[in-house]
Amino acid sequence: MGASAQTLDKLCRFLNSVRGTDKALMLVQYSSKLFIWLLKHKDAKSPMAGRIANLAGPVSDFRILLRYYGLLPLIQWIIHSEKNPSPSPTIQTLTRLQNLVNVAYYPLEHVYWLALHQVIPMSEKTRDKIGMWSCRFWATYVLLYFYQLYEEKKILDTRSAALKRAVASASAKKVSAGGPDAAGSADVDGKLKAEKVALRQDYNALTINTLINAAYFPLTIHWSLESSSFPDVGVGLFGSIAAVAQIYTAWKAT
Repeated sequence: MGASAQTLDKLCRFLNSVRGTDKALMLVQYSSKLFIWLLKHKDAKSPMAGRIANLAGPVSDFRILLRYYGLLPLIQWIIHSEKNPSPSPTIQTLTRLQNLVNVAYYPLEHVYWLALHQVIPMSEKTRDKIGMWSCRFWATYVLLYFYQLYEEKKILDTRSAALKRAVASASAKKVSAGGPDAAGSADVDGKLKAEKVALRQDYNALTINTLINAAYFPLTIHWSLESSSFPDVGVGLFGSIAAVAQIYTAWKAT
């Protein structure tokens, strides 16, 4: 199979997954705000801007519908995280708090969307309060995740320091022995190289997850407030950054 066929096969697998579809549509949803801003900056009555806005609305609705099953994988994750707790008590506590927050977030978002589309009867004031509180729970999750990322970095830094000590110790043993022991040295070197690769991958994942969380943070604060002056083009910019970063991680995992 040629490289182009492999890429097409991977693209099909990516778009056939809920995660891949959601992130691709997320980029469409948020980048549309940037295009609308650019078009209106040139012409306040741009018809193209209106057409793009007409596309962005249904895309946003479809992404919310995709999240309607979100409680099921969340329950699955809660069970998994309790059966396989993190070695770090702090991270395990943060995971439990994040799970509680998400248990509140998902139903509130669903109720808000149903009320917005008049599927269930609700006053506009109540509907908007529910939507705002769903975003406040989302913002709480983002803050908790920042703390988790900080704890994960401390663990990675500890592993990195231990690796440096192990490399120095292995080098010292080779020197004192007057030359490498072929079998033992190769085994140690292989383990050290594997740990270097694993650390590099974990640091990269930490960087990407921090970028995603940092991009989400101003959005969650914006939607958590009754009145916010955060511009729509800012929503588009930070949303697009989060979308591109998540497409990158989802593509690598496909």
